[in-house]
Amino acid sequence: MSEHPTEPRPSAPVPLRGDRLADLPPGVDRPEYDRAAVTAGIVHFGVGGFHRAHQAMYTDVLLASDDAQVAGAAAGWGICGVGVMPSDAAMRDVMRAQDGLYTLVTKAPDGALHARVIGSIVDYRYAPDDPQAVIAKLADPAVRIVSLTVTEGGYSLNQLTGEFDPSPADIQADLNADALPRTTFGLITAGLRLRRERGVPPFTVLSCDNLQGNGDLARKAFTSFATLLDPELGQWMRQQVHFPNCMVDRITPATTDADRQLVAERFGIDDGWPVVCEPFTQWVLQDDFAVAEPDAPSRPQWELTGAQIVDDVEPYELMKLRLLNASHQGIAYFGHLAGYRLVHEAATDPDLAAFLLSYMVNEASPTLAPVPGVDLDAYRKELIERFGNPGVRDTVARLAAESSDRIPKWLVPVISENIAAGRDVTLSAAICASWARYAEGVDEQGKPIDVVDRYADERRAAAAGQLRRQDGTVADPLAFVRNRDFFGDLADQPEFTEPYLAALESLHRNGSKATYAALARHYAHRCAAPQL
Repeated sequence: MSEHPTEPRPSAPVPLRGDRLADLPPGVDRPEYDRAAVTAGIVHFGVGGFHRAHQAMYTDVLLASDDAQVAGAAAGWGICGVGVMPSDAAMRDVMRAQDGLYTLVTKAPDGALHARVIGSIVDYRYAPDDPQAVIAKLADPAVRIVSLTVTEGGYSLNQLTGEFDPSPADIQADLNADALPRTTFGLITAGLRLRRERGVPPFTVLSCDNLQGNGDLARKAFTSFATLLDPELGQWMRQQVHFPNCMVDRITPATTDADRQLVAERFGIDDGWPVVCEPFTQWVLQDDFAVAEPDAPSRPQWELTGAQIVDDVEPYELMKLRLLNASHQGIAYFGHLAGYRLVHEAATDPDLAAFLLSYMVNEASPTLAPVPGVDLDAYRKELIERFGNPGVRDTVARLAAESSDRIPKWLVPVISENIAAGRDVTLSAAICASWARYAEGVDEQGKPIDVVDRYADERRAAAAGQLRRQDGTVADPLAFVRNRDFFGDLADQPEFTEPYLAALESLHRNGSKATYAALARHYAHRCAAPQL
């Protein structure tokens, strides 16, 4: 749909409900299939913007296929969403009021907009309301996939060792055999236990979070939890449950009131929680799904919608995590300190764009294996263009949130591999320094920074150690990177600490813009050493 539709709009936006789909304005794509005939074959934990812009969209495209056979097969793969966190209560209310429907708006760089009402979510359960109902749903033989977007920190894995951490209070409570589950671990494990008791084949657990080897990590987390609860159940899960890896990609900022207003005014839809995103989307899945019965489908035919089904996801996921996600961290802290609040504004700063591209070419790409079917040079350039899309209006604050779950997974491996290979890590170290400067909690104008991170207090205390005192001394310039859970042994390696300290000193002395501009110039001219 164009940015300036010519179709007449109703005097008031149409409430988004199943019985009002026919009343939506012309030009808005909507489900033409019979949603009453769609049953839930997928249960998804974490129904946020990304899931609704990505996996739910792919499934909706299948349901809407002009090929009756394809659409008919997809009818058994509707989605039942599940919320676990207190914040999910708001999604429950919107999903119930709108019969699971929502508007997906894609925003192209040239300003063109397209609206599609998605109908693939046919049920929603808020676990705190009735945990037993969620467990019963998970035990339903019709459910063959349980998917997850629970954030990078949602797997309770130690940053350094990769081992499952059962210490959080909610997990400890769920390890009480008589407790009603309150966590994703407890609920999914209870569902699998009930299936085992009933002789129902297990479902596939499909992690869709931005983690390297997300399926392998999900296996580690869920089987470790189950083993603590019941060693025999844990062993059965290790042997019987499939955990495919996958790579997901679509920039999807948080929904704002301005987005709701846009959907109402531009498209004539009263939607309590629309989703906005970029046009680009990619999904690469490992072909490792459980087969419940001979000749029965183990998954939807997502490959018909553009998803890639492959034997090995790793080259694709490393490409995305180390180029896109790590570059987002390069935008986040440098960008905020430089005064940018929207990602496209930061990404179109020529010096910051040059810095990001230099990081991708000189430090990230040397750690990547060949990626089948992908031209890395074109991919890197496309990333800069995607970051600069003004229509998406992604926020720097979103990229800077939960840094302690992101930098250790996306950037530290790049640094470690490059040091082991004798390669330079100047730009990666500078991104770490920008996080350290950001974590001090005060920007270059002396205004407070709202650091959103589950380890915010610890990170702020560590950053305080790098500040210059009144007598001109610094307690510990490397205080921020000494936490081995986040940085491993990088604080002991001069290949990292020397460029890290140089960048941190420049951030304090010269500011963010001067620092990344100097680094960009260094790599543009290949001089002997960056002059910070």
